[in-house]
Amino acid sequence: MRIFTEEVRRQVVKEYEMGMMSIKEICEFYGISSTSLYNWINKYSKFASKSLKVVEMAESKEQRIKQLQERIKELERAVGQKQMQIEYLEKMIDIAREEYQIDIKKNYSIPRFDGSEKIKAK
Repeated sequence: MRIFTEEVRRQVVKEYEMGMMSIKEICEFYGISSTSLYNWINKYSKFASKSLKVVEMAESKEQRIKQLQERIKELERAVGQKQMQIEYLEKMIDIAREEYQIDIKKNYSIPRFDGSEKIKAK
């Protein structure tokens, strides 16, 4: 059994009140029981003296994690689609080079078409 100083107990309660960690995370991190932590919260919390109760929103944290995971999936899909577009365009460039002898990537050797030259020549 570990014994924690009052200073450490106050710091743990402060971390909980600031939302840095959940009850479960604090218990696992510091190796304490949830009963001990709730006792510390009742004793050292700045909300305890005002007869307020601190309620942990476990669902919101889990919900936020799920939202972030969904966002990651969306971004991965978007990156995959962009990669497919890039590959498609590169294939089109290769076909243009093979079929029409046009190097689209570096097309400096072909003179520009200027429709006004015909008019100037007449």
